[in-house]
Amino acid sequence: MSDSIQITDSAQDYLGELLAKQNVEGIAVRIFITQPGTPYAETCLAYCRPGEEEPSDERLELEKIAVYLDKNSVPFLEEAVVDFNADRMGGQLTIKAPNAKMPKVNADSPIEDQVNYVLYSEINPGLAAHGGEVRLVQLTEEQVAVLSFGGGCQGCAAVDITLKDGVEKTLMERIPELSGIRDVTDHTDTTNAYYR
Repeated sequence: MSDSIQITDSAQDYLGELLAKQNVEGIAVRIFITQPGTPYAETCLAYCRPGEEEPSDERLELEKIAVYLDKNSVPFLEEAVVDFNADRMGGQLTIKAPNAKMPKVNADSPIEDQVNYVLYSEINPGLAAHGGEVRLVQLTEEQVAVLSFGGGCQGCAAVDITLKDGVEKTLMERIPELSGIRDVTDHTDTTNAYYR
């Protein structure tokens, strides 16, 4: 699995120097992708002090540094390359992750990833015609997906109908584990809301 990402020697040298400056014994680099499998995927590198890694992280022991890979991000980091190009200004660390935005979701994927996948592959293309989009803000412990409507959907009178009929129905059909959908712009207590 650890061949999924390539960290060049120059990048290891550069990151190794940065880590050394932190003066923390056992410090490593952690690589993760926010909103993987969506057009908004961002590949991030962070310092990871001992104990800050997630128990499910994959640890790579490279020649010069140790790297933790976020478990959910691993499939999206396939063929990723971390490189460092030195130049007169000091140089630049680049991360190319060609698969970060590609949906790779199945029934075993975390529910967040499944929700994002349905939103980006099925729901948003339809809303885009109206200049709108939906994104997942959070998944509550009760498995309620909290969604945010942006663009043309915000303040649209039909947003409740769209949300309840289209988006909720699609998500609930595709992802049986979800217990409900809530709109982040709807700050009312949904237990008394009129549509229940």
